[in-house]
Amino acid sequence: MAEKTQAKAAGAEIDAAGARDLYRRMRLIRTFEDTVQSQFQKGNVHGTTHLYSGQEASGVGVCSMLRDGDKVAGTYRGHGHSIALGVDPQKLMDEMLGRETGACGGRAGSMNVVDVEADLIGCFGIVGGSIGAATGAALAEKLRRTGNVAVAFFGDGTSNQAYFHESLNWAQIEKLPVIFVCENNLYMEFTPIENVTAGAIGSRPQAMGIHYRQVDGNDVFAVREAAGEAIEHARSGAGPAFLETMTYRFVGHSRSDPGKYRKPGELDEWKKRDPLVLGRKALEERYGLDPERLDQIDAEVAKQLEEIVERGLAAPFPDPANVGGEFK
Repeated sequence: MAEKTQAKAAGAEIDAAGARDLYRRMRLIRTFEDTVQSQFQKGNVHGTTHLYSGQEASGVGVCSMLRDGDKVAGTYRGHGHSIALGVDPQKLMDEMLGRETGACGGRAGSMNVVDVEADLIGCFGIVGGSIGAATGAALAEKLRRTGNVAVAFFGDGTSNQAYFHESLNWAQIEKLPVIFVCENNLYMEFTPIENVTAGAIGSRPQAMGIHYRQVDGNDVFAVREAAGEAIEHARSGAGPAFLETMTYRFVGHSRSDPGKYRKPGELDEWKKRDPLVLGRKALEERYGLDPERLDQIDAEVAKQLEEIVERGLAAPFPDPANVGGEFK
């Protein structure tokens, strides 16, 4: 079964238990990604992989405001979106390791995970593929009159794709219940977004009359509040909403990332606003939680990932006889 957060479908204001669960979910994503990177370097994760480290508050904040039945489409940096939504981390790690017990039977790899049980309609290796998928899902939910919404996560570079404009335009014309979440981490792979983008990204949905809001993407509580507003707008039948979460990835775009494109000191400055650092501070100051309890959560998650990897590495690889034909 999908692993849901205690805060899921609750209001933006939550109690200490719910806030603690948000922190645990962000820590789980960070530790998962660190583990995937380690296993990738050991040759146990094949192909390529794109990590979500540094952007945890965006995915967790948005997904914690959804309810069962709402659909999510993620990016090729989708491990974070998957865990934030509630995909079983064991099934996800097994998929990274290419095992039969993975979310997709070990056949999707790092970039293309699907888990319909968890309402994850897919993570997409194609840049911006999530936008078309979520727009289509929103149309289906509207036609079925379910009251559910669909969410598309995508990066800032996607705003220059043709179907970005096409999907936004159509969603607004048809008043589809879709939330477009642009995770603006300032770079299109190795290219600063301002070097190739005319005007502000937010001006594009606003020009179409789409509900828009920009928010601090490293503050999970700020993201929750803004996401709740966007989701309520879309669910009410008023049409799509657009949320731009300003965030930053702490690792390379992928394994081939030279890292030389970052501005001097930029990474260090962003790490001062690490979502986990901000989350701990809020839990201590706003909810009065003991730092030692948060350290305990960190240790529990670390142990959880050790056990997940151990089980994943012991799981069987897919049986080639079950793929429907031989690979040529």
